[in-house]
Parts: sequence; structure tokens; C-alpha cells
Amino acid sequence: MKKKKPYVICHMTTSIDGKVTGSFLNSEQCIDATNEYYRINREHSANAFACGRVTMEESFTKGWYPDLSEFKGIQVEKEDYVANQDAQRYAVAFDRKGRLGWASSCIEDEDPGYGGAHIIEVLTKEATEEYLAYLKKIGVSYLFAGDTEIDLETALEKLYSIFSIDTLLLEGGSIINGAFERADLIDELCLVQAPVIADASSKPLFDNSVLSEYVLTDAEVISKQVLVLRYIKKSRAKRSIKLSLLMEAIDMVSDNETIFYDLKKQENVYLSDGTWCEFDEELADLID
Repeated sequence: MKKKKPYVICHMTTSIDGKVTGSFLNSEQCIDATNEYYRINREHSANAFACGRVTMEESFTKGWYPDLSEFKGIQVEKEDYVANQDAQRYAVAFDRKGRLGWASSCIEDEDPGYGGAHIIEVLTKEATEEYLAYLKKIGVSYLFAGDTEIDLETALEKLYSIFSIDTLLLEGGSIINGAFERADLIDELCLVQAPVIADASSKPLFDNSVLSEYVLTDAEVISKQVLVLRYIKKSRAKRSIKLSLLMEAIDMVSDNETIFYDLKKQENVYLSDGTWCEFDEELADLID
């Protein structure tokens, strides 16, 4: 029986030519796109976001690394460690050898889409015992998914089964995005496009990509500076409802309320019977 894993949405800010990292991100023309990217991150119902080691280091740890000398000689079993199974949001770091220097168990950031997220390190058996002892001391959870290379499918299965992560925003960079794509683990793309062309040194959405087909589901012009494109993997392009939201609807249904499921936004819509069509014609048309 195939094990369950999170629904993965690759969410990135891109240039017109499909680059996701580079100096273009710091240009004035990219400000509105970056703000829209963060807005989507804050308002999306995903209960986790994930990045590769380099992106986590650039965005959060800033190159800092702890002194592990006090943990020298400590023996730590190389098995999964769970510090928090009830966090409201998780930050998943794919960090093969354990190189990220976390100062606490949660992301420290002013943006509510990131700040406070409990950190989960995804490691291989190459991570040192000293590093594991340090993570335990500060309360960072960690999972093992491979001996020398990360097995992404195993990692996702553990994130689902241990932490109940059912939707994951994959937020780069190019290397981890490419690895997910080659493993056929991306279900959807949410790309916030800025009106710029990147330079030759900028990196693409997927490093070392393979041929893969997607279906465009939505193209929304936010402003003259921002275009949001949403795609779904062609092999997944069928209408489905998240089981967790179905169970939530069953639990909360009442005699004077109707619950609809928004297939585009992947969320429940709760409406009082007989009133929704009076104040929202667009919603009424969508329901019809």
C-alpha cells in the first residue's frame, strides 16, 4: 500500500525568463512581486514550508554555526527526534550533512508566514552526533531520510505520518526544487512573476530538470508589475478534495449553514443558508 505524503506546491518568485535567484530579486521592478509572494505565503492554508540548506542559510541562519565542542563524545542514536508534534506551522530544512546553525527551535522572522514556525531538519546519517545533540538541546526536531543522500519520498512520508503535514510549500532554491521535480513529487506550481529579465548568473526554477507536463489552472494579473501563474501537474489534474477539510466540514456542519468546497483555493466556504446569493454575485455564479 502506497504511503501518504503532503501535497507539494512549489511557490516561487520568478523573472520573465524563469529564474528564481539572482540580483533581479533586489531590483525595484521586483518589489511588488516579492510582496505578493509573501502575502500568498502568509495567507495560504499550508501547514509547512520547505527550503534547501543554502536558502535557509541566506534567509534565516545568516551563516552562523554553533560551537559543538561541549557535545564532543556524546553518543546519540541516529534515529528520528520529535520535539513538537503540535506546532501551528513548520519550517522544513533539507540539510543533508547538518550544516545549518539554528539558534532556537523556531524560525525568528518578523513575517508571520515564517516567524514562529517549528524547525524540522531533514538529514542523512552523515550528520554528526555532536550536531544531533545540539539540536536536541535547543528543541529542533529532525528526521533521517537516507544514508548519504536524502530520499525525498521517505522524508515526505515521515513529515505526513509524524507531523500531520498535509500541504507543503516548497520554496527553493533551484537544487532542491530540481530534486523534487525529478522525483515527481511536485503537485502544483504557484509562480509570482516580476516584469524583469534576469542576468546570466541567475539560477532557474529547477536545477537539472527533466521533461514534465503541467496544466495552467489560473493566470491572475495583480498589477502592471505582478502576474501570478498557477499550474497543476498534468498527471494530478483531476478534481479532488482534501480529506482533512472534508472531515472538518462534517464536524462543523449545522442546520442553518451550507458548506461548499473551493476547488481553486482548496478550502471550505461556510455560508448561511439563503443569504449568500444576496451579497456576492460572483460567489453565486461560481457555486452555480
